[in-house]
Amino acid sequence: MNNSIRTNAVALTVLAAALSGCAPLLLGGAMVGSGLVITDRRTTGIQVEDRSIEFKAAARVRELATLGRVEVTSYNRIVLLTGEVPTAADSAAAGRAVSAVENVRSVVNELALGDKPSIGARSNDAVLGGKVKATLVDAKDVQANAFKVVTDRGVVYLMGRVTEREAQRGTDIARSVSGVQRVVRVFEILTEAELAALSPASAPR
Repeated sequence: MNNSIRTNAVALTVLAAALSGCAPLLLGGAMVGSGLVITDRRTTGIQVEDRSIEFKAAARVRELATLGRVEVTSYNRIVLLTGEVPTAADSAAAGRAVSAVENVRSVVNELALGDKPSIGARSNDAVLGGKVKATLVDAKDVQANAFKVVTDRGVVYLMGRVTEREAQRGTDIARSVSGVQRVVRVFEILTEAELAALSPASAPR
């Protein structure tokens, strides 16, 4: 199977999983399902904390009763807000509400002003995100699971705890995928020494 076919196959698999609501099992930082075992550079405790932050932040946003769509993604307690809201005031209010959630380190507010996208546009984002993930997997000089990929309105947001070399390489890879309009880096940069101090399973291939 050539790289193009493999990339599309993985992208469609990701989309199918997203639409079906199915998710692989996460155990102690390892994702088990569909033959994949994926380590995470966050501790298990931080992974649990990130899920808690996402739940609490989403609840805070719902309390604002904004007419927009606000997606919350937390990685190592850095929170990314994507989606659309009607006004700049709504965007600022969402940012303040999420910043007030316990244990949030910082908020990257990427909310756009405008109407909600169509179902077709959201499906295209899911496919595009799958292609980016698949392309990262195909690359031989980065650890694909060090990157968390969020795609919204054709913009790819890359999150993760990575070195400067990994950050640049991951950005270049994402930019190379057809359909990507822009790449936004939301990284926590590690030194090579800090990376080496992590679990051997998290070291670059």
